[in-house]
Amino acid sequence: MSIKSVILGTAGHIDHGKSSLVKALTGIDPDRLKEEKERGITIDLGFANLSYPDGLTVGIVDVPGHERLIKNMLAGAGGIDIVLMVIAADEGIMPQSREHLAICELLKIKAGIVAITKADLVDKDWLQLVIDDVRGFVKGTFLENAEIISVSAKTGMNIDLLKEKIKEVAKNVKPKLIEGLFRLPIDRVFTLKGFGTVVTGTALSGAISLEAPVEILPSKIASKVRGLQSHGKSVEKAYAGQRIGINLQGIDKESLKRGDVVVPPDRFIPTRVIDARLEMLADAPAVKSRSLVHFYSGTSETIARIVLYDKDEIKAGESCYCQFRLEDPVIVLSGDRYIIRRFSPLKTIGGGEILDPYPAKRKKKEGIEDLIILEKASIKEKIGVKVKKSHFRGCALSEIEGWIQGNIPEIKTAIEELVKSGKLIKSQDILMHSDSFNLFRDTVKATLGRFHKENPLKPGIPKEELKAKVPHTTHFSVLISLMPDIVVEKDIVRLKDFKVSLSHMDEGIKGKIISALNGDGFQPPMKSELAQKLSISEKEITDLLKLLVKEGAVIRINDSIHITKGQYDKMLNLLKDFYAKKKEMTVAEFRDVLGTSRKYALPFLEYLDSNRITLRVGDIRKFMLK
Repeated sequence: MSIKSVILGTAGHIDHGKSSLVKALTGIDPDRLKEEKERGITIDLGFANLSYPDGLTVGIVDVPGHERLIKNMLAGAGGIDIVLMVIAADEGIMPQSREHLAICELLKIKAGIVAITKADLVDKDWLQLVIDDVRGFVKGTFLENAEIISVSAKTGMNIDLLKEKIKEVAKNVKPKLIEGLFRLPIDRVFTLKGFGTVVTGTALSGAISLEAPVEILPSKIASKVRGLQSHGKSVEKAYAGQRIGINLQGIDKESLKRGDVVVPPDRFIPTRVIDARLEMLADAPAVKSRSLVHFYSGTSETIARIVLYDKDEIKAGESCYCQFRLEDPVIVLSGDRYIIRRFSPLKTIGGGEILDPYPAKRKKKEGIEDLIILEKASIKEKIGVKVKKSHFRGCALSEIEGWIQGNIPEIKTAIEELVKSGKLIKSQDILMHSDSFNLFRDTVKATLGRFHKENPLKPGIPKEELKAKVPHTTHFSVLISLMPDIVVEKDIVRLKDFKVSLSHMDEGIKGKIISALNGDGFQPPMKSELAQKLSISEKEITDLLKLLVKEGAVIRINDSIHITKGQYDKMLNLLKDFYAKKKEMTVAEFRDVLGTSRKYALPFLEYLDSNRITLRVGDIRKFMLK
């Protein structure tokens, strides 16, 4: 992308002149609601943009300052790169100045500027006192070394200087993940006459083009990009870091709401359970495990039950790992930030980093070592531990891409390195940790070994029976294909070095079976009769007959009737002699040629028909062999 875009968000107490300052900077009044203009206060998010001659565009999100509207402020804070902390010279630091700064700290915003507004209303001495007070206020925060600029939206004092300082800071902002999956949390939904439904938001990652298919989560609504705007201009493609308006095809405004997310289809999974690192604010009340809190991420808000790991209570200024169990599904990635507020009365008490948006069930004895890696390690190590936690289920490559913040090439490179090092096994875009794969392989081999020992005459175990005896996985066939010492033949699985051989069988029994089948010509004993005659179980005679069939010594007519290869060859020769003299044969003639009964003649003929040796035409048979 040739043009850089960053997002600046205002912060500060009500009536400190945030919206007036935005209008002075951009010429755009961010207060768009009739009620806002009538009351002179910002109620909901407002938007503007500041464009520079060199192509830099700064999208501006103006947030409300009233304490009762913090949830609206939070909806606009998620994609902010730069904070413009606004403090009025005539009032100084106020409660929402503190709460907004605390929220920006928790969201780990890295850059900002402090604007002392209404500087025309106070004298120089008072202004200097306010500036000194502000320096103490931001000490120890990301704004500690930020520019503090006194301005007046009314007189235009230092507005151009502020524009230049915003430009300087914006040029040093770390670019967003343009090569990541597209993600746009919706902050506004409205309709335009002649166009239909439009949603707006700040693109957190990726890019989106006209006509691209999209999905709205968590409601799983499919749509298509009918139109695109960025910073007031129609575009064919929009990128992470831009304010974007998307005209969606075939969706009613009522189907969408703030907090929904526009994403590419089938790449993200809504979640109700999240593992996270929690940091409590220095003035926060203590929170007990299993308490209810308000949870904010992106533009979404829901209620969550917080489960603390390794402690029953967390106090002001403390930090710990925890799990949030959410009332409503959200779309978040590992690496996203979140805020929590007290359930009642509403007050910001903490926030932190989402570590695993789809955590596996955690047993107490497991510990939290994986969370330490997810918080502190490289993207490669994070992916390694995530795949390991999936155990035998494994992970699809697309699942990892929709699980963690990152550019897609970076994620793929990390996976390739893990595969190359032997830590991960990859096949058909399925990933499994080598520890899990080795355990699965050893279990499969041990199960097959036991089966072969207990069933020496069977060629192998049916696949479904094997699946029921080993750890459950949705990728059974893929994993089996990665095991060179295991063979799958149709639906039968066996160890490669296992060979079914008649040497396993007593040659005397073999001789007795052949002799018994030959004894009465074309009226051989049924399978059950054969078992009784040889004093062996029906299961054993079944296995022995299968083995003889595989060897070619016996022909299986149906499950009950078998004849020897010699008898079968004799049958074919008798048929050839008959058909040399006559073109058609009745069932009775066939019965008489073989010297058998109708009980056997019919199954024999059905076998010959199915093998295209004879062809049934009404009540007669024609010979197909030449």
